Amino acid sequence: MTNSIEEIGDSDCIFIIGSNTTENHPVIGTYVKRAKQKGAKLIVADPRVIELANKAEVYMQMLPGTNVALLNGMMHVIIDENLQDNDFIRDRCENYHQLVDIVKDYTPERVEEITGVSADSIRKAARLYATSEKASILYAMGITQHSTGTDNVYSIANLAMLCGKLGKDGCGVNPLRGQNNVQGACDLGALPNVFTGYQPVTSAPVVEKFEKAWGVKLSDKPGLTVSEMMKSAHEGGIKALYIMGENPMVSDPDTKHVKESLEHLELLVVQDIFLTETAELADVVLPASSFAEKDGTFSNTERRVQRIRKAIPNVGNSKADWEIIVDLMNKMGYESHYNSVSEIFEEIASLTPSYAGITYERIEETGIQWPCPTQDHPGTKVLHKESFSRGKGLFKPVAFQPAVELPDDEYPIILTTGRNLYHYHTMTMTGKTEGLMNIAGENYIEINPINARKLDIESGDFVKVISRRGAVEVKALVTEIVDENVVFMPFHYAIGSVNMLTNSNALDNITKEPELKVSTVRLEKSEIKKPKRVENAS
Repeated sequence: MTNSIEEIGDSDCIFIIGSNTTENHPVIGTYVKRAKQKGAKLIVADPRVIELANKAEVYMQMLPGTNVALLNGMMHVIIDENLQDNDFIRDRCENYHQLVDIVKDYTPERVEEITGVSADSIRKAARLYATSEKASILYAMGITQHSTGTDNVYSIANLAMLCGKLGKDGCGVNPLRGQNNVQGACDLGALPNVFTGYQPVTSAPVVEKFEKAWGVKLSDKPGLTVSEMMKSAHEGGIKALYIMGENPMVSDPDTKHVKESLEHLELLVVQDIFLTETAELADVVLPASSFAEKDGTFSNTERRVQRIRKAIPNVGNSKADWEIIVDLMNKMGYESHYNSVSEIFEEIASLTPSYAGITYERIEETGIQWPCPTQDHPGTKVLHKESFSRGKGLFKPVAFQPAVELPDDEYPIILTTGRNLYHYHTMTMTGKTEGLMNIAGENYIEINPINARKLDIESGDFVKVISRRGAVEVKALVTEIVDENVVFMPFHYAIGSVNMLTNSNALDNITKEPELKVSTVRLEKSEIKKPKRVENAS
């Protein structure tokens, strides 16, 4: 996030796109509701009528995969009506004229044809965002999990710069991370092209710095993303894979392809706290400790580095992740010894400029937001206040490109995926909680009443959902939350898994992120019968 969570509660306008905030990020959702109670205006763009859509001044029910067109349409209106922040553009941005050239063709009427959102709603949303003093954009994986995910993010940044809503309190471009330490994992180099603090592996001085610190020769070539790893394993390129705290047999697209890829490996090692669907395929399972059994730090969605503390003894033979990794390094010939997690953090700070001023003593009670370059620096609440990291902000205008898979006669319905309130990721933990399973114990598909009537389907009936990659049978939930010819399934469930249906070949050109939010399917009424209701005897 460029800004901070608490600022959301003080925003005048909040634009939520590609995020079901109250279900996926319920704590942050309370800040949105608090802002609304204080008079903030709310804009929501989502294929489903999520809870916040009913509270919005403008709700735009868009077709999945049409984010760039919608955002270009809003920018067209802002420029056409001279609502842009000309001073901010002149002083702090470049490449503005190219943006004008691209978005001039995205009239609200043309965008309505692409997105299904009315031209009037596009105009209203654009005016509301542009004229609000403190306007914040919140987004999540409804933006990034597309073959055009990078273009979607560029477009959000373009909109914020166009209106001068960066570097100011209550504003910003604020991606909401999907899990509690995703930000920290990325910060510390769990990406194929960077070391810690996003220092590129292709930079000779950076490589030299880490080689000196670690006493080894390092590659200057970027590694593979998850989707590229699976493809390589399937083709026999990768021979061994070490998976930590991840369950791709449920979370990754095209489960059949994932299973075949993992089975092609000569060695699969899984490190986790439970025997997941992925761990069941492993040659070796390393039992790791949960968050409650270890010390360390998490870096949350607002860049805040926070302490976590061991609350209970380790269960069984489990170890903290860092202890397992150090043991492996030593057994594989790299001598490495740490006496505590604080020693590891000291090394992180010494090599990572954005973390350089953070110490365990400073975050004993309250976390610090990076960048924090020195130990007398308070941390950074709002990014880009004076300038952008590259100097001037670069407009990166993009034209709309449709999703890779579009409806046709054989697969006429768009399938989109997401989460629900009751489960976390692939249910590794929540699936073992009786109360949650009583509420949401099996997978389902949301179907518009018009599509349901065509198949004579009622809520509770089983439906066969078929894509080019597979088929599953799940219960129907007939609802107007989704539009006609759009269906939704959560991805949490291993039984009736939606990722049996999704596409592993539709990837973003830059990030290689799969297009999980847009696949095409057809529906058939299942032979599985709805359980009969049994009346209590009186």
